[in-house]
Amino acid sequence: MSLKKSILFVILVLVIDQVSKIYIKTNFQLDQEVYVFDWFRIHFIENDGMAWGVELPGNYGKLFLTLFRILAVGGIFWWLKDSIEKNSSKILIISISLILAGALGNIVDCVFYGVIFNDSKHEVATLFSNEPYGTWFHGEVVDMFYFPIWKGYLPEWLPIWGGQYFTFFNAIFNVADAAISVGVALLIIFNKRIFKD
Repeated sequence: MSLKKSILFVILVLVIDQVSKIYIKTNFQLDQEVYVFDWFRIHFIENDGMAWGVELPGNYGKLFLTLFRILAVGGIFWWLKDSIEKNSSKILIISISLILAGALGNIVDCVFYGVIFNDSKHEVATLFSNEPYGTWFHGEVVDMFYFPIWKGYLPEWLPIWGGQYFTFFNAIFNVADAAISVGVALLIIFNKRIFKD
């Protein structure tokens, strides 16, 4: 796969990610939920962009995270370019492209959303609002896909979690998160074929 095709693939995933986020942000209030099926819902939440809800302390934590992500994207792009020049496995190039697209998608939220949207609490947000909810590099990431496939109490005999209420799959995510997860999964599953040298 050429660099041009890879970049077009990254742009396609990025556009799908941003269109879905902008649609949710401008049509849903925060925590609004629509049932598609009992096990699949569209549930609008926002987060600061850290994995598993972890936050960096202080006023500069979010800025540091966003700048770190931008540097990481530079490294991922270099890895993609280098892999294409070395004529690496197509699976490797697709994996890196997915990871790059996902990282870019969440960076767009963090960098721009705070200055182009108003707050989503108790109202549907407006794109290019005169009253933005944040500042540059302090936007929140939009998540919407929720798959609570099973809910119930775990058996008492299980160590640590026995008897506790549990939801599988409890994470709420977006297209960018899915792209990163699929990219990493491909790297793990096809590890021997990708890195045979």
